[in-house]
Amino acid sequence: MKRRAVVICPGRGTYNKTELGYLGRHHADKAGDLAQFDAIRAAESQEPVTALDGAARFSMAKHTVGDAASPLIYAASYLDAQSLADDIEVVAITGNSMGWYIALATGGALNAENGFRVVNTMGRLMQEASIGGQLVYPCSDPNWRPDPKQKGELINVVNRINGTDGAVLALSIDLGGMLVFAGNEAGLKKLESAVPIIQERFPMRLPNHGAFHTSLMEPVAIKGRAALARNTFEQPQIPLIDGRGAIWWPGATDTSALYDYTLGHQVTEPYDFRHAIQTAAREFAPDFFIVTGPGNTLGGSVAQSLISIDWQGMKDKEAFQSRQSESPVLVSMGIEEHRQLATNSAAD
Repeated sequence: MKRRAVVICPGRGTYNKTELGYLGRHHADKAGDLAQFDAIRAAESQEPVTALDGAARFSMAKHTVGDAASPLIYAASYLDAQSLADDIEVVAITGNSMGWYIALATGGALNAENGFRVVNTMGRLMQEASIGGQLVYPCSDPNWRPDPKQKGELINVVNRINGTDGAVLALSIDLGGMLVFAGNEAGLKKLESAVPIIQERFPMRLPNHGAFHTSLMEPVAIKGRAALARNTFEQPQIPLIDGRGAIWWPGATDTSALYDYTLGHQVTEPYDFRHAIQTAAREFAPDFFIVTGPGNTLGGSVAQSLISIDWQGMKDKEAFQSRQSESPVLVSMGIEEHRQLATNSAAD
């Protein structure tokens, strides 16, 4: 009997020190795919992903910048999705932020090489532009239940700051229990001064991140459209859920519109990951969700997004954790014991 799953592809910030060597540990058997990715990098005079992954030591300066982090995360996530157990039926695919590009390839709207080219190109362009930054701030209570009042107040603060004294600030990503804001340095500093410190770490800057999903990224979007061909986009083979919660169906997708969204709205407008997860739950009724590696940073966001719609009776953190201990509804492939639940064997 098939297990129905929604696959979720992660975005930037998920390849860190503990992920170094991820490709070598989990995907040494996929030398052909890795060679193709390395060849694309070589053609651009960039260091191969296998060399980055095989480095003796992790370096924040080297591994977390756009033109290194993006291809590393793509390779890890895409190849994880190719490693799923035979009894898993993928009913839909979504992703967070850059994870949308990986979702496109995982779902067949881009072939593996073109998916890598999109990620590698956009990562390079964003690094070259180095426009603004991001910070994250909670908007849920300690039990992972949504706090609409706090969320509304945060949005109001951001709206008041934006446009004052040269400040640019906007919502970047809705992660369910967390909000990511992006803007220029003036905007980010004003927000840091305007909100209280929570849990001794928020508001938290995201290192080597730009003002993703805001109007500041328009120059990057323009360069991306100039560099990437429209005709590389194909009909998806599996339904894709984008950063608005919209579904792109196999056999019914306008591939030109998909291109326009991916290199337009998706780059310059807020990304609603929360809504994407809720759409996946409501429209596809999966048995569980699989977050591909690297890393395991999306688990809380997925859980909080599901809790906010009382999915399968999970009303808070305790209910979610109880369900997880009985029959996991969320499997993170970046966690070894979880990985064994999603692949044919522990040694995939």
